[in-house]
Amino acid sequence: MTKHVPIAGDEATETLVILRLLLQDCHPRDFTVRLWDGSQWPAEADSPRFKLVFNHPDVLRWMLRNTKTDLAISEAYIRGKLDVEGDLEAAMRVAYHLMSRHWPLSTRFRAAWKLFRAPAGGRPWPNGRQPAKLRGELHSIERDRQAVTYHYNVPNDFYALWLDQRMVYSCAYFETADEELDAAQERKLDYLCRKLRLRPGERLLDIGCGWGGLVIHAAQHYGVEALGITLSQNQAMLANERIAKAGLQNRCRVEVRDYRELNDTNGFDKLVSVGMFEHVGESRLPLYFRHAWQLLRPGGVFLNHGIAQRATDPRPQDPTFLDRYVFPDSELVPVSATLRFAEEAAFEVRDVESLREHYIFTLRHWARRLELHRDQAFQVVDETTYRVWQLYLHGSAYAFAVGLLNIYQVLLLKPDSGRSGLPLTRKDWYR
Repeated sequence: MTKHVPIAGDEATETLVILRLLLQDCHPRDFTVRLWDGSQWPAEADSPRFKLVFNHPDVLRWMLRNTKTDLAISEAYIRGKLDVEGDLEAAMRVAYHLMSRHWPLSTRFRAAWKLFRAPAGGRPWPNGRQPAKLRGELHSIERDRQAVTYHYNVPNDFYALWLDQRMVYSCAYFETADEELDAAQERKLDYLCRKLRLRPGERLLDIGCGWGGLVIHAAQHYGVEALGITLSQNQAMLANERIAKAGLQNRCRVEVRDYRELNDTNGFDKLVSVGMFEHVGESRLPLYFRHAWQLLRPGGVFLNHGIAQRATDPRPQDPTFLDRYVFPDSELVPVSATLRFAEEAAFEVRDVESLREHYIFTLRHWARRLELHRDQAFQVVDETTYRVWQLYLHGSAYAFAVGLLNIYQVLLLKPDSGRSGLPLTRKDWYR
């Protein structure tokens, strides 16, 4: 057991008292706390997993000003008031403990009184990434453009530092837990194509195509005519450069367009949406699935890949970290709601698969690669932006690891006079 280091100063002493009140039932306490004056509260474990570093006496007051969501704690981190040395994903357990506890009235009173007496101030708001401020009707085309632009207004070079070589920004598909990210992302692209059962000459629409990894793969390896759409100018520009470099201009292209603006009278044989569904908004899901139905030819399939929250968890009423700094206006719905909206649009549900463990591995790869390229990242983005993505990746990995979030691939069919046209088994998916 690490020897106790005495706490110096009244402010540090009172901070320790509050922490002991709030974390008295947070076991195992496998972390150390270091305060702004260098004093420490040792871990209970012999080998601490991380160290919480409080850089100013007002940190705890800042963190606890609102525990209904993760926003206050997250802002303490991205502002540099709070640091984590060591396993940032493991530190998420402390944040969720503070948010989920229903403190006794006596504990809340004692903490509030001591926090009220703590000095205010600390570091000013840093330059760089600011909270999203969107205008207009929620989930309108124009507001959705603002939301996408906010997320992707950082340089493509930043994403290239930690994504795979194809820059696939969605859950990979791993054969083993220790597989490299590039191999797992290539397997995911091919798995999507096999689930769609693509054939040469078919027309494929990729809704929210990112940097074009899937449309390029489908055109190269399955001979389809692929159209990808995105609301990000940065993504479309790089995607079309990569398409041209691969010599695939006659078989695939990427356009900056909202799915609601697409009215192709010829229709598509297959539709796919990977990692875009979370941004549609629950109120727009009926329109989303109806429009997909209209774009799809009879007998075609639509593969919808998206993150879901648990049906038993309440929706947050206050702003969250992800909503303010990462994916503004995003909404997660339970998979049961997704299936209901799809069926109400007349789709037939043919397959539902959870890839939760795969996303844990993917996010951990991304977080590790981002931190390995920290110095290069600071050449293209500011420290606040770096901290936002670092927190987002580690926090998401924790949420998937403990089951707070899940991710599903749902295969939907538009029957042709009752005929599915699908094989009796899935063996072609696993060749």
